[in-house]
Amino acid sequence: MPHDGWHPHDHPHRGHAHHPKRRMVLAAATFLPFGAASAQTLDAAQRIADAANRLLAGLDDAQRRKATIAFDSNNRLDWHYVPRSRQGLALAEMTPAQRAAAHALFAAVLNERGLEAIENVRLLEGVLREQQGTFRDPDRYFVSIFGTPGRLPWGWRLEGHHLSLNVALPAAGHISVTPFFIGAHPATVREGPHKGLRPLGAAEDLARRLMASLTPEQQRTAIIAERSFGEIVASPGRERELGQPTGLALSAMDGAGRGLVEALIDHFVGTLAPDLAAAQRQRVIEQELGRFRFAWAGSLAPGQAHYFRVHGPVTLIEHDNTQNDANHIHSVWRDLTADFGNDALADHYRRERHR
Repeated sequence: MPHDGWHPHDHPHRGHAHHPKRRMVLAAATFLPFGAASAQTLDAAQRIADAANRLLAGLDDAQRRKATIAFDSNNRLDWHYVPRSRQGLALAEMTPAQRAAAHALFAAVLNERGLEAIENVRLLEGVLREQQGTFRDPDRYFVSIFGTPGRLPWGWRLEGHHLSLNVALPAAGHISVTPFFIGAHPATVREGPHKGLRPLGAAEDLARRLMASLTPEQQRTAIIAERSFGEIVASPGRERELGQPTGLALSAMDGAGRGLVEALIDHFVGTLAPDLAAAQRQRVIEQELGRFRFAWAGSLAPGQAHYFRVHGPVTLIEHDNTQNDANHIHSVWRDLTADFGNDALADHYRRERHR
């Protein structure tokens, strides 16, 4: 991904300690205002709509009926990451050409790292299939198109076990990509041809480096519970249980610590196409990074159950590795006011009523 001013941390073990304030100034000068109807955001919206329409055009009538759901359906907000029945069109039901069109839709929103992340989720489902049986299926991931691509509001979702990417285009210049959930079970593959694979290991490594960099007093502030929670807090329908940000404020950290938190944020934001990532990073900057807090729960010993989160005024990133002897990760990125494009959608409907 080209350099855009905030250091996309493609190499998370380098470059965190130098001049964080200067990096923020560059970012603020370079990035587009979040949601502005600029040429860049409008181009992104057109790119995504074109990809969705190409996918729909390649489906037969029965497939198209499966894939298409009304935008105002409750199903659009009914996201989850557990194995369950879902509406939409499964990858298993697609021809190779249709799968290629679906991949192009994913690539309209995600960069190569993001595409690799969702493929790793499916790869791990294949590992579970070998261990647990055929009810685990790497092709049981569903694409749903909400509304009519290009006709606002509309959106789409890719979802299955341990994956939920929710894309909404509620109004001109607004593109939402949250909730965005990625899980990993096993978190570390311990046998077989993929032995050693840790798809979400970089985030854990960054968080551990951050905790190790803190003073004992700062660590005591950051640790909010002696035991991990066993699950992310802001799972579907539980957002309000999170409460206000707790833990150690970024304003209390030195440049190295802040840089590691930025890298944790970029673990998710940096999976997006460059123009979408720029708008989302600006969304983070507008909240003032000093107001964000980092929190840890559980053991600091490697291989033990743990939980951490980065929580700002509206941005939330959570990571829990407790289940299956701390070898099963649930992680999520949420925008607590703009998930599913809700903030822009509300404004859109208000404007429509007043015309």
